[in-house]
Amino acid sequence: MHLLNTSMLGLHCQLHFPDPERSLMAHKACLALQAWIPGQGQGGVRTINFSTLFLFQLSLENLSQKTANHREVETCVMTELALEETMSSGGAEDDIPQAERKTVTDFCYLLDKSKQLFNGLRDLPQYGQKQWQSYFGRTFDVYTKLWKFQQQHRQVLDNRYGLKRWQIGEIASKIGQLYYHYYLRTSETSYLNEAFSFYSAIRQRSYYSQVNKEDRPELVVKKLRYYARFIVVCLLLNKMDVVKDLVKELSDEIEDYTHRFNTEDQVEWNLVLQEVAAFIEADPVMVLNDDNTIVITSNRLSETGAPLLEQGMIVGQLALADALIIGNCNNQVKFSELTIDMFRMLQALEREPMNLASQMNKPGMQESTEKPARRENPHKYLLYKPTFSQLYTFLAASFKELPANSVLLIYLSATGVFPSGRSDSEGPYDFGGVLTNSNRDIINGDALHKRNQAYKEMHCLHPGDLYPFTRKPLFIIVDSSNSVAYKNFTNLFGQPLVCLLSPTAYPKALQDQSQRGSLFTLFLNNPLMAFLFVSGLSSMRRGLWEKCQDYLRKINRDIAQLLTHSRSIDQSFLQFFGDEFLRLLLTRFIFCSATMRMHKIFRQETRNYPESYPQLPRDETVENPHLQKHILELASILDVRNVFLENTLDDY
Repeated sequence: MHLLNTSMLGLHCQLHFPDPERSLMAHKACLALQAWIPGQGQGGVRTINFSTLFLFQLSLENLSQKTANHREVETCVMTELALEETMSSGGAEDDIPQAERKTVTDFCYLLDKSKQLFNGLRDLPQYGQKQWQSYFGRTFDVYTKLWKFQQQHRQVLDNRYGLKRWQIGEIASKIGQLYYHYYLRTSETSYLNEAFSFYSAIRQRSYYSQVNKEDRPELVVKKLRYYARFIVVCLLLNKMDVVKDLVKELSDEIEDYTHRFNTEDQVEWNLVLQEVAAFIEADPVMVLNDDNTIVITSNRLSETGAPLLEQGMIVGQLALADALIIGNCNNQVKFSELTIDMFRMLQALEREPMNLASQMNKPGMQESTEKPARRENPHKYLLYKPTFSQLYTFLAASFKELPANSVLLIYLSATGVFPSGRSDSEGPYDFGGVLTNSNRDIINGDALHKRNQAYKEMHCLHPGDLYPFTRKPLFIIVDSSNSVAYKNFTNLFGQPLVCLLSPTAYPKALQDQSQRGSLFTLFLNNPLMAFLFVSGLSSMRRGLWEKCQDYLRKINRDIAQLLTHSRSIDQSFLQFFGDEFLRLLLTRFIFCSATMRMHKIFRQETRNYPESYPQLPRDETVENPHLQKHILELASILDVRNVFLENTLDDY
């Protein structure tokens, strides 16, 4: 065995790092090395073999690629030396074939590199669509190599490295996280299937099954976090049957975890269970099969979803390119920083995902280089309770990168902020707006900490705050108790601008469902379910549901004709009507408004109605007799015609 005195490593470090700062860090690595290696040889001189020196050299090369602190250096060195100890523990070092030694060394290098790249994802800016792509590409490549490598050399890694199944599961979990974050960055729903594929493989192959036998609570937490991430992906894919199974398994795991380890995070994990349970029960209407099992409905855009543009319809060529989905409602059901309103709106802005998982030979083995076909979804930012600064930063980034002939959509689901006193003027900062997050406590819902009435509320997104962004086509949806503040817009730059505004209040006779999501957003996401709810229905058979959906598609086609044939409608609506996502939102908005105007209990107050800027011509759209006849016919199919007025025009 060839031995080298560790005191000579100082010279090695100086040659490797002429830069004084990194040389000092490398010297600290030497100290870590000396502390680890037991005294051996004459006089207790610490010695190492050349293979260990090679591993140390590898850690120095990693160090040279980035500036690291002392702890990072020590971790890197100790990882490599632990490898040496693992390999040596199987027997005499000279008995280990060189090829197997290289296999373990290469695996450790890929594992360390993958962790570095994955941890570096946190440092990437959350906004902007270009800076992150090359880094994500490198991370995908390394994880692809790592996954293939552990598959091809599993026996050697089992024998020489002591590779455990939970470590394989951890690699698969990281790949699943990469695909999920790639979905968040690109809004391509196909990547959700990739994330599901890897997460599902972990569960099917029981990679985490042995974790509970080890007396290490941090490993159990890894398993619990895996379950939470898997649940989020399944929710987004509407795999509710899988979600229910995962919730039961997670509940059992949490119970076992808290029983074995007297930890302080028991309350937090129980809260996770409560949140996901409330989330999956948020829909107010169940669709049932003949055997009373629940039908899972999808509300993403399908090929037959949006009404087609017919010959002779003159509309704009704008395309929805970017969307900010903002949730800041108090006490609304949420899971993983995604409120139910945000969840519903993001699905309304996505197409049905391609089922790439069915094309794979084995679950979890899809090559990262096999990119799914490009399917244009608008890019989205999901902002849960952002501060004003955060909201404005993301808004500015979207505005900056918005392509030509494109639309920016802003969806605001937030608590209303009302003006603190009377004002002599009626400017864009005099009507309040919606709440942005702050460090101050909110008492009793909308009641905010009172400031001097001479000043405007600073933790509020006022209509005037959006004026700079009306230099480009802007489509705004406000679901709030003070949505009417955005009715007082002024189109300063002549660009297409539309605001769809929720009712500011709902009838008292209607059961309060605000905790389970807004009725207005439900209409934009699933208009038939919302129609059933306001009609007093809580369940429906699948056959009748499908019949009503067909009729609703007919209603949407007629609404599209009403809009495009109107002679007095503002041109902004027609400019946006060429995009199928915005076309579907506009037709659903008109259906929602017409339904509420015909509903008996909604007609008690005008604030129960949605509004828009610019105003729609009521007699040609939301109060058109032809549309009203369709709504009464839909009510007749459901046998709920009695909750609607027959002759609404006589009341005006």
